[in-house]
Order: sequence, then C-alpha cells, then structure tokens
Amino acid sequence: MKQIVFFVILSLLGACSDNKQPSLETQIAGEIEAGNYTRAAEIIDSQIWSGTLSAEKKEALRYSLDSLHRVELDFNRSREEIISWIEEHHLFTPAEEQLNRWERSKALEYRIIDGEKRYFRNAAANLFRVDSGARSLSQTPRATVGSDTKTILDTHLSQLIPTKIKGKYLLPKVTMQVKYGLYIQAGIAKEGETFRVWLPYPRQDIRRQTDVQLISTMPSRHILSEDRTGHTSLYMEQVMFKRQAAFFQVEYAFTSQGEWFDLSQLEIQPYQTQTEKYRKYTSERIPHIRFSERIKTLTDSITKDVTTPTEILKVIYRYITANYPWASALEYSTIADIPAYVIENGKGDCGQVTLLLITMLRYKGIPARWQSGWMTHPGEVNLHDWAEVYFEGTGWVPVDVSFGRGEPLRNKTGREFFMSGIDSYRLYVNADYSDEFFPKKRFPRSEPVDFQRGEAETERWNLYFNRWDYKMEITYK
Repeated sequence: MKQIVFFVILSLLGACSDNKQPSLETQIAGEIEAGNYTRAAEIIDSQIWSGTLSAEKKEALRYSLDSLHRVELDFNRSREEIISWIEEHHLFTPAEEQLNRWERSKALEYRIIDGEKRYFRNAAANLFRVDSGARSLSQTPRATVGSDTKTILDTHLSQLIPTKIKGKYLLPKVTMQVKYGLYIQAGIAKEGETFRVWLPYPRQDIRRQTDVQLISTMPSRHILSEDRTGHTSLYMEQVMFKRQAAFFQVEYAFTSQGEWFDLSQLEIQPYQTQTEKYRKYTSERIPHIRFSERIKTLTDSITKDVTTPTEILKVIYRYITANYPWASALEYSTIADIPAYVIENGKGDCGQVTLLLITMLRYKGIPARWQSGWMTHPGEVNLHDWAEVYFEGTGWVPVDVSFGRGEPLRNKTGREFFMSGIDSYRLYVNADYSDEFFPKKRFPRSEPVDFQRGEAETERWNLYFNRWDYKMEITYK
C-alpha cells in the first residue's frame, strides 16, 4: 500500500541537492513511500545537523520529521490488537482471508512502517461503520448512534419560525456558557520557557451567532483575535518551570440561532461571475480543493441531468450522504488531498466530506466555503465542520453534509434539512480553513486545516496533540 508523501513540505526542499544526484526531496519521499520511516528520519536528521541549510529548509525538514511521528501515532495497532478488538466487541474471530479482503477494500486501514503492518488506531471500529459484510458477521446488537442528539433534533428542527424573506426560516435560539481548558503535560518546558497557546473562541456573526461575551481567562492577560483571520482565537502566554504542567482556560457565553432555507421557494438569480466573491469561492485551493480529473469525472457523472444551482446541490449532497459513511479520521496533517482520500477510501468524517462537497460545488461554478467549530448538543459535544453555499439573490445558505447521514429525523425534510439548514446547537469558530492566526504562530500547526482543539508551542517548536489535552464544559441557559 502506498505511503502518504508529505509533498507540501518536501516541495520546499527541491534545491538541497545538486542536479546529478536525486534531490533530498526525492530521497526522503522515496523512503517514506517504501515505508522506511527510520531511514527517512535518519536522512532528515543528518541534513538538519549538517549546518548547510537555510532556516526555511531546516524548518521544513523538522516538520517532515514531525509528520512521520504523527503517522506513527495514528497507526499504532498491531494485527493481533485488531483481532482482539473484534473478538471483544463483536464476538467472533475473523478469518485471515477476511482480514486480507478488508485490507484490499481499504475498509481496514493500515500502513507499512519499517517493514511492519500497522493499523490505524480506530481501524477496527471503522471497519464496522463502513463495511456491511463486517456488520453482518457481528454477534452483538448494533448500537443506536447519537440517540440523544436525534431526540433533540426531532423536536428542535420542527420549531421553524417564518421570516419576512421568502423561503427562509429560523429556529429557536440557544444561549450557552462555555468553559474551555487546555492542559500541557509537565516536563516539556525548559526552565523559564514561555508556552504560547491559542484557544478556540466564538466568532461574531449577525445571522447565527450573537451576544458573544468574554467572562474570564486564566492567565488573565490575553489577546482576542476578533475575527481578524479565518480562525477566531484567544491567545495567552505563560512562563513555565521544568517540572510544572501548564493550564490555560477561557470562559465565555454566546447565543446561537439555526436557520433553514426551503430550496423550492428560493428565487435564484444568475451568478455575477465577475465579482471577487464569485471568483474566490469557485476557485481551486491546492491541496484540498483540487479539480482533478477524478473529481471532474465523478461530479459530471452525478450532475449530468441537472442544471440549476439548487438541483446540483441536491444531487451532490445526496450522493455524498449515500456513498461515504462516517468514520473516525486520520489527522488531517497526514493527508495529502482530503477529497481524494474520501473517494479512494469510501469514507470520511465531517470535515473530509465537507471538503469533498465544497470541491464538487466549486467545480460546477457554485460558490461554497468552509465553516467549523463544535456541535454542542447536550450529551454529544464534539468537534464539527460544515459548509455554506452561495445562491445569488438569497445569500449564503448553511449545508451540513455530514449531518445528512444517520438515522431518519422526524421533521419536514428529515436528514435533508441539513442540505440547506443548520440547527442552533453550534459553536462557530472558523470562517475558513488553513488560515493565519492572530498573533501568528511561529511554528507549524498541529492541525494545518482546522482549528477546534487549540494550538500550542514553546519557544523551540510546536506542541503536538499528544503533549496536551483539552476539556469543554457547557451550561445551557
């Protein structure tokens, strides 16, 4: 199986070797492709300490080394552990050929690392989410997923409030008070070293998120980004001592209000294709919004019988919800092209299928953009991503293609409510992906696409997710 090549970072290194020898980029990429992580790390280390590289290329190599470690953290299960998990949770022992077949279909995800087959940390659980044959072999009753959220949505989504705008409806407001903490392990800091952290913070949005109020922070000194960039954050610093753990916390309140657009009532106008907004939100954005031949062929095949923007949205939404079940995701920083990964592997989490939706819509000339933060339904609070689609004459319409999957809902349009709507149990943090922070981060991010858990770094390097933890507490008012 092919290994992921970290081409975005390694492309910075092409000039490190002379033309008569394979470039440093090619050498490292080749070792990673072959699964020789230790050898790749040795090459990177030798170059970092050679003293011949620019600061930019040295940092790129450090991130490449970091990326290898990220993959190893994600792929940390042995074949024996996969079998044991299936035996414990589904009460049968898979045959060798069954495991091999699931691997070939990519339902059971693995990498070869230093000659050893290592499985994704949630590969076994994902297998039963995406493969109907595996589910049919299970000897345990299938659990009902998200029943608390379903109960909430069955009531909430039926409480539509008409507005003066034809086809637009609002949902009851929900006011939440959030306490969010980030905890860095002891023993990471040098004596007197400064930790820098960015915590997720709600955006001000006149449509769906209002009355944002900062209540307290710990430490007290902080900087609010105030929506200067696509990632809204609260920044803090703390000088630490070697044996101390670090604790950062923010408490705030906000009001969220969902909305729904009845696509059958909207009066869609022709797009103003010369505007900056139209060009921006119908453009490629490499690496994750790429109009590859595979994207173009697939999108054209499922939209061949429709022409209007709303009809195109409907068929793309229905195709994604029907064909790409939810599965626990690899860290995004280890995926070269997220929509291509979804198509190749036949599964995706909320952000992965959102990027696929955005890419397909943009290719068809329909403006689409990213939004994300948290789903905040009582009993099921988690990271979450969704999109917005622009219709001329109407404006931006929320689309949550991931919430289009799952058990049927009892409301006017069922799961297709989320084809043109969003509920009120949301914390909206990001108006874009892979954007800058304010203040800027000095070192590469733990999550280069999304921003939900937070980010942390020392004066020397980024602190990856395995070096710290986070906790969110929500009070509903």
